[in-house]
Amino acid sequence: MRHFGHLPPDLRATLFHQEPAEFTADSPQRLLAVALGATLYSPATRPRLAADVIKQAARGVVSMVLCLEDSIGDDDVQAGEDNLVRQFNELAETVTREPATPLPLLFLRVRTPDQIPDLVRRLGPAVRLLSGFVLPKFTALRGVPFLEALAAAEAASGQRLFAMPVLESPELLHLESRTETLQGIARTVDAYRDRVLALRLGVTDFCSAYGLRRAPDMTAYDVRIVASVIADVVNVLGRADGTGFTVTGPVWEYFRLHERMFKPQLRQSPFLGRAEELRTSLIEHAMDGLLREIELDRANGLQGKTCIHPSHVAPVHALSVVSHEEFSDAADILRPERDGGGVLRSAYTNKMNEVKPHRAWAERTLLRAEVFGVAREGVSFVELLAAGLPAAGE
Repeated sequence: MRHFGHLPPDLRATLFHQEPAEFTADSPQRLLAVALGATLYSPATRPRLAADVIKQAARGVVSMVLCLEDSIGDDDVQAGEDNLVRQFNELAETVTREPATPLPLLFLRVRTPDQIPDLVRRLGPAVRLLSGFVLPKFTALRGVPFLEALAAAEAASGQRLFAMPVLESPELLHLESRTETLQGIARTVDAYRDRVLALRLGVTDFCSAYGLRRAPDMTAYDVRIVASVIADVVNVLGRADGTGFTVTGPVWEYFRLHERMFKPQLRQSPFLGRAEELRTSLIEHAMDGLLREIELDRANGLQGKTCIHPSHVAPVHALSVVSHEEFSDAADILRPERDGGGVLRSAYTNKMNEVKPHRAWAERTLLRAEVFGVAREGVSFVELLAAGLPAAGE
């Protein structure tokens, strides 16, 4: 797998100063956590799930969650489990027959701990295609049985399995219980650090607790009660001192035209003379709000994003590519001769780089550069987005 690997090599060469590196499901945990990118969710009941997985991988999706929880009805769980087993075996047969078939990292979102060993057992040899499980409504109390079940399933199957807890419980949202809940989560995931790939934010459940839903021209950060939870989660669980985890961005719910109250959020200047039609299309499909939220995710310490529609994948990945300017600054900061600290002017002559305070940022930036690549000088997210979008009719 590699990000933008679905693009022709000659096009990648025009876009990237440093192309994204290849990785596999067996790559180091730290790299995989960043490589998740736009994680596309799909209901486990889809009748052509195996074909859908292959199709999305060919379009640039590198991680998917097949969901047995909120995306399907309570009465459909058994049918969803049965369908998952069938579809995984179909995928395994396809890969055996056509080894070059691209597949993303695959995770199952379950409802109860006992589903984990049961599904791993039922998958049989096809479990080799599974990267782990998404654990819903995670707290210290509810999370431990899930993590114990995952550890047991991993030992029984011999397959490396990761956990992605979803932070979405009311105890985390409510002010009077938030600190205690966060501390309990921190202790729990630290005890299972080798198995926790990333922490996911369930912002839809946060909004539900107060009967809220953000409009397509607003971001999660405009909903102050949600923004406060995100800040506290990053404060406790996303630290850059070696104790933190990758925390992924919240889901964006919209993918079609809605009536607007506020003016579009995409400036015209980045698109002038190059992709004005692309700007119009993004606005018409409420993507300008998504693009702004992705930028705010990164500014607030989040990486990657939960996605419920394939059209969201290309924007997430385009804005994950490290710009040439970011790469230049990060590389300068991390030069061995800078170990003693100090201040230097950016090679772009537009900012100060202070070596010690900016070191953690630079290290994270170079890890993102390894996974998503570095854009050529003068190449903006507009070119990357235009290249990554599926052609009309695909």
